[in-house]
Amino acid sequence: MPSLLAFSTAADAADGLLFGWDIAALQNGALVYLGLSGLGFALVWLLGMVRRG
Repeated sequence: MPSLLAFSTAADAADGLLFGWDIAALQNGALVYLGLSGLGFALVWLLGMVRRG
């Protein structure tokens, strides 16, 4: 009996995405989010270093 949470291909996962999104849009959104959050982390870290030093 196959598990409901196991996918054998990306197309299997794409069938269950919310709001009719496709895998490419989800991946692009994840990359943008990770890029912006990483940039924000680096900015806060650098500003803290400048203000402390």
